[in-house]
Amino acid sequence: MNKLTNAMKGFMKDFIEDESGLTAVEDAIAGGLVVGGMLGAFIALGDNATNQINALSCATTGGTWTAGTEATTAADGTVTPATVGSCA
Repeated sequence: MNKLTNAMKGFMKDFIEDESGLTAVEDAIAGGLVVGGMLGAFIALGDNATNQINALSCATTGGTWTAGTEATTAADGTVTPATVGSCA
């Protein structure tokens, strides 16, 4: 029984002192923060970046890009639908 007790004590001591799992958790947290930052940047810059890319694409064909509009709702409840940008 003493051998078993000593083996269990050794196992528990090694388990408590083992830090290899912490690096995986730290990496997961860091990765989540990076993905969250990228998502925030894409949301903040999304429409503007899309319009700039479309304007460049349109300019290569000699046209001028006109950005679309977002849908809006007036105070009286009337809805103005969104329009799509165009290259002319």
